Amino acid sequence: MTRTDAWGFATGEPASAMEDRGHGPAPTAEPGHAMHTTAESPPAQPVAAGRRSAHHEGHEPQRIARAALTRILEPGDETAGRWLREMGPVALWQTLSDDSTAPLTGATSTKIAGLRLRAARARPAADLDAVTALGGRFLCPGDDEWPGQLDDLGDARPVGLWVRGTANLRLWALRSVAVVGARACTEYGAHLATILSAGLADRGWAVVSGAAYGVDGAAHRGALAADGATVAVMASGVDHPYPRGHTELIGRIAEQGLVVAELPPGDHPTRSRFIQRNRVIAALTRGTVVVEAELRSGSLVTARRALALGRFTMGMPGPVTSGLSAGVHQLLRGEAAVVTDADEVIELVGSIGDLAPERQGPTRIRDLLDPVATRVLEALPARGSSDTGHLAEEAGTPRDVTRSKLFELLSLGFVQKCGDGWELARRAETTDGSRRGGT
Repeated sequence: MTRTDAWGFATGEPASAMEDRGHGPAPTAEPGHAMHTTAESPPAQPVAAGRRSAHHEGHEPQRIARAALTRILEPGDETAGRWLREMGPVALWQTLSDDSTAPLTGATSTKIAGLRLRAARARPAADLDAVTALGGRFLCPGDDEWPGQLDDLGDARPVGLWVRGTANLRLWALRSVAVVGARACTEYGAHLATILSAGLADRGWAVVSGAAYGVDGAAHRGALAADGATVAVMASGVDHPYPRGHTELIGRIAEQGLVVAELPPGDHPTRSRFIQRNRVIAALTRGTVVVEAELRSGSLVTARRALALGRFTMGMPGPVTSGLSAGVHQLLRGEAAVVTDADEVIELVGSIGDLAPERQGPTRIRDLLDPVATRVLEALPARGSSDTGHLAEEAGTPRDVTRSKLFELLSLGFVQKCGDGWELARRAETTDGSRRGGT
């Protein structure tokens, strides 16, 4: 069976080939996600007593286990991702919860001991209750709403996603662009991010960012101002607004858009979680635009991860004297594309025919003159007058043709009669001091 990719295009290879390339387990690996188990699938294991509330009696074991693992494993841990792929979520959770089980391979005893300490305090049913109380939900790979493009992360794919908001994350992600940049941005950067995001939202594209100060916040506000779609990918739980100064903004995003996190409710951000959050932003979207970034910037991590994933990577240039634009300019010297507005972004990430309008300067009356009239006009001296015969010699045209063109130029206001001669009319378009009437 030929498989399609996350964007809906045929890959030309069977599903098994996708699995071999590290795109996670085959679709039958997890029962309960609109898919059916096979004879080779491990049987569902009972969930430990006391870890399931009556409210979640209907949840399948895999969902409960994945919810627990989001509190145990760090985002982006590829070793843990391999365990999850090989063992399945239920078996992995039970292994981490039981000290008597065989040790896991590929990690130190210290790391495994730390994970088992976390497993001892995991209460997935309580976390699921908490997100439900917020009007949210917990998504697992294989769910109808799961964005398939996240599978491109291989073993670094999120264990699951906690989501606030009513929109369908998968559908929004299919038509989304990441807008990221400096936290300590300039007014120029904030203005660019706001205008760009408003333009994208107005054209029906979802704007994805990290809800941080600076460019991120400006991007979200631009999309909200245009009554458009925006997604905040958090480095904390969906009920733990960070930064605190954006509590109101994140609340607005949850009402009008989506707030997404790998970490369970109540969890806090760390430096490494911010970096790992960026990989989700890069994988979730069709392209990433960087608006202002220093040479050492987290937004450049997002852009380079997007590039590695085969997504479009773009940058908006700024003043060459600004250190906040130095990182963007370095990115543009590589494989990133220069963009200046939403139309140019959509031309790259959109469908065939989504072309940006052609850019050109204003059209002047002089641009419409035919070549002979232009030569006659340029034969006129910048100051003073000249007779028809002299102008015919200067222009290299017959006398009668020159006279005809002079009257044509007279009717258009370019020249005027001066006795028996001709001179340039003083027009706003004429540049003083030009040698032959140039504008």
